Amino acid sequence: MILVTGGTGLVGSHLLFNLLNRGYKVKVLLRPTSNKENISRTFSFYTQNPSELLKNITWAEGNLLDLQSLEAALDGVTRVYHTAAFVSFKKKDKAKVLQTNIGGTANLVNLCLERGIEKFCHVSSIGALGQSEPGMAITEDLLWKPSKNVSAYSLSKYHSEMEVWRGITEGMNAVIVNPSVILGPGDWTNGSPLLFSLIDKGFDYYTTGVTGYVDVRDLVNVMVQLMESDIVNERFTVSAENLTYKQFFDYVAAALNKPIPQKQLARWKAELLRRLEAALGMLTGKSPRITKETTHIAYAKSFYDSTKLTKTIGYSFTPIEQTIRNVAAIYEQNCAQQ
Repeated sequence: MILVTGGTGLVGSHLLFNLLNRGYKVKVLLRPTSNKENISRTFSFYTQNPSELLKNITWAEGNLLDLQSLEAALDGVTRVYHTAAFVSFKKKDKAKVLQTNIGGTANLVNLCLERGIEKFCHVSSIGALGQSEPGMAITEDLLWKPSKNVSAYSLSKYHSEMEVWRGITEGMNAVIVNPSVILGPGDWTNGSPLLFSLIDKGFDYYTTGVTGYVDVRDLVNVMVQLMESDIVNERFTVSAENLTYKQFFDYVAAALNKPIPQKQLARWKAELLRRLEAALGMLTGKSPRITKETTHIAYAKSFYDSTKLTKTIGYSFTPIEQTIRNVAAIYEQNCAQQ
């Protein structure tokens, strides 16, 4: 039996579809507030009978900070895919981000050691890889350096990894993946799927940053392939291509048959908007949509290299332009049905 945490998320739901189609028995750790419909929606993108696959899932109600429920979820489990994380770049959520991601991972690692779990797959982030010198590629070998530009989320993912490495030193077999921006169909109001909604509605601005991208189906294929292999105690950057935000937005606009963004947003304007958002937040009590961390990301030029992964398992990534066309087609079909 395989336990999957974060099963209602973009990665988790695609991982479940992959594992179930391979015939694995799967259990999902599900918080009481989580929505199973997120999983059903993802399945519906790829099959006409999502309910048939859903019948094969064993549900375990609980969360990573509740040891009793976590212990019960691990009953009968031999392998674990840890995809759950609390993602936020808002200052007010810092404590929750750190507690959930670090403390939750520590709890899971401790119980996996206690239960003698065969193998553990930890989904980390490129945010845990650190920052390279300008123009240099970022890989899994880069040493982490503290920085004022590091977000609470990136910090939490770095320390979550440290918990996994601690588990490894204590005898746990594990693999760690550090994906770049993950592209796939899902909740069109959140995460990378939101970018397709924005372009569809006429988003006309772009920033000058560069980052890496990977198809969610490639990511879960890599995870399963690593877990099925004899590879243990290794970490891999998982990124298909590096694109400027302008290139990415142009690809999305072309796939949706929308005008491409034409206006470059100068950094000083973004900083001004951020400060205005912060001021409005203080007056209204609402969380700002633009933060110091998201502004930094929008203008950072980060290049990622997955050579270690491709040499180790011989994986060939889907071209990102093709991924974008695939996601756009699902987006258009999904929105047409609503």
